[in-house]
Amino acid sequence: MLSAAPIAILIFACLFGAAMLGMLLRAVLPEHHLSTDTKDSVKVAMGLVATMVALVLGLLIAAAKDKYDKESAGVTQLAAKVIYLDRMLANYGPEAGDVREQLRKMVEMVRGRMWPDRLLNAQLDPTASRTESVFVALQNLAPKNELQTTLKSHAISSAFDLGQMRWQEFEQAQSTVSIPLLCILTFWLAILFVSFGMFAPNNSTVVIALAMAALAVAGGVFLMMELNTPFSGILQISSAPFDDALAHLGK
Repeated sequence: MLSAAPIAILIFACLFGAAMLGMLLRAVLPEHHLSTDTKDSVKVAMGLVATMVALVLGLLIAAAKDKYDKESAGVTQLAAKVIYLDRMLANYGPEAGDVREQLRKMVEMVRGRMWPDRLLNAQLDPTASRTESVFVALQNLAPKNELQTTLKSHAISSAFDLGQMRWQEFEQAQSTVSIPLLCILTFWLAILFVSFGMFAPNNSTVVIALAMAALAVAGGVFLMMELNTPFSGILQISSAPFDDALAHLGK
């Protein structure tokens, strides 16, 4: 899986290096290559490139934010579904006590795998949690009246929904960042920064401004990649819904 921080640092280095290359070119190019007409022509061409970069980067960040929001909403729905299943089992009666305990253990295991220690990566694969025991326990319930029959039917349906939702979370959480697209975007940005350096005066204020501009763009790429990996990194989805669910289970 791609890591956001190293790629953002690499992009910053490429862009700032491109700006410094532009300044070096300014020193060796003949004077007529730096005329006012040349500057105006380059500005028009770079304006087109800047527009394309802004559109593509904006769309990438918006798509990543949409993915992040869907994953966050999915986590909240999972937690709510777990609490609802536990309440149905509570209304079923004391016969469902063992099933409720298995459900709690399953949720604790899933929570620990989705939000592990900071040094470990999230494990989202549903097959690793071995949740089949809850399905078997639900199926083994023997209803004694119509209410229990209805509750068992709804509980089994909710359990199947939980399994489907977990697989959906697993599939959606995979990083969708395209390496070729990222390389093309970096190339466009490098062209822009070369042009910035070529026509900028060579002083420390300009160098700092170009460095800040490169840092800002790299920050945008970092944000996009962090949003594309919602269960890892700095911007990972909160475990609060699952913590709240665990606090309600068994009560």
